[in-house]
Amino acid sequence: MKELAGKNVLVVGMEKSGLASVAFLRDRGAHVTATDMHPHAVEGAPFVLQQDAPFLNSDLIVTSPGVPNDLPELNAARAQGISVIGEVELAAPYLLGKTIGITGSNGKTTTTAMVGHILQEAGIPSQVGGNFGTPVTAMVASSRQDQWNVLELSSFQLETIREFRAEIAVCLNVTQNHLDRHHTFEAYASAKSNLFRTQRPEDYAVLNQDDPQCRAFAGVGRGHKVWFGSAFLKDGEIIIGEERLMRASELPVRGHHNVENAMAAANAAHLAGVPVDVIASALLTFEAVEHRLEFVRKVKGVDYYNDSKATSVDATAKALESFEGRLWVILGGKDKDSDYSVLESLLRKKARKILLIGAATPLIEAQLKLPTERVETLENAIMLASQGATPGDTVLLAPACASFDQFQNYEHRGRAFKELVNALEK
Repeated sequence: MKELAGKNVLVVGMEKSGLASVAFLRDRGAHVTATDMHPHAVEGAPFVLQQDAPFLNSDLIVTSPGVPNDLPELNAARAQGISVIGEVELAAPYLLGKTIGITGSNGKTTTTAMVGHILQEAGIPSQVGGNFGTPVTAMVASSRQDQWNVLELSSFQLETIREFRAEIAVCLNVTQNHLDRHHTFEAYASAKSNLFRTQRPEDYAVLNQDDPQCRAFAGVGRGHKVWFGSAFLKDGEIIIGEERLMRASELPVRGHHNVENAMAAANAAHLAGVPVDVIASALLTFEAVEHRLEFVRKVKGVDYYNDSKATSVDATAKALESFEGRLWVILGGKDKDSDYSVLESLLRKKARKILLIGAATPLIEAQLKLPTERVETLENAIMLASQGATPGDTVLLAPACASFDQFQNYEHRGRAFKELVNALEK
């Protein structure tokens, strides 16, 4: 729906992307109504609580990523022929330039930041956003025909796209996540696959050869397939195409998963026109993204790492694999129908202490079958760890859960962790 002027549009969900959608629609002459389950102050549009929202009297409904796509009100609107789209799809017809779309259960924020950093270092015009940073609708005004839009895209965003297209589409991995929202792994994977369905033969699909679901995506869409993975790591050297990129050990971010992220980012940047030597030089100066295995500080010989973005079991496993051992691991938060038992062997091998916070504590405790300690809050976890850890230990926040039981989001949780750690010095 390119023409928006005069249309009655309902925007559902008043988080960052919902507010950006309201402003975007208002600027294009639409009659906008904003709604959410909770009261919000919305500039430039009337707000009504969700139970009173005019779902069936709208020409178009735009949902924020946090809004379940199977809400009864949305299904009723679809049954009446009302179009229901997400914020990414709303922006798609207006976004100038080409797009690199990046998805995956884990690593997509880091990979998106890596691609943006490489393009910037190469002097190629680009802007970065999506699920990470700036909403796509807020990127339209600054978009240009001669630039790349580098977008992190979540399953919540991808399940509502129809025409949105990424000239370079990247999938890092697909592991069990967000089953509280998608209900089945198949539905979750299907949402991810939408990124490739709209591609054309001249486009590129960059896929992890080591991931079964990524291999399955090779049969989706018409983009030319480009692979990365262990087959392209030879004697410790990362290979891009037929060229040596760099030694994996030279990467400034820790963990094998970040080697995969760098492979994916390097392939995407290379396809966007960056020479391999420039990619290597840029990766050497890349700094870890906030809340992703972020080193906070050393206090009395103990290292503190913030991986608040580890909101899935698989992400926490990758964090644990990045350390030799002697870990004080902080787990817990809001459960997402996850299986925590898969962490048992890693925790048994690497953890000195497992500290449980938040609503998922009983579930994690029951599934792990390991000694754990209920501490309830992040503050209690830091206090206990700081009292018991000895020089050479590491305190790691890698919760394997969403944050919404005690925090606004994972960023809020990560900031709280860093503030508590920094206060230890005082």
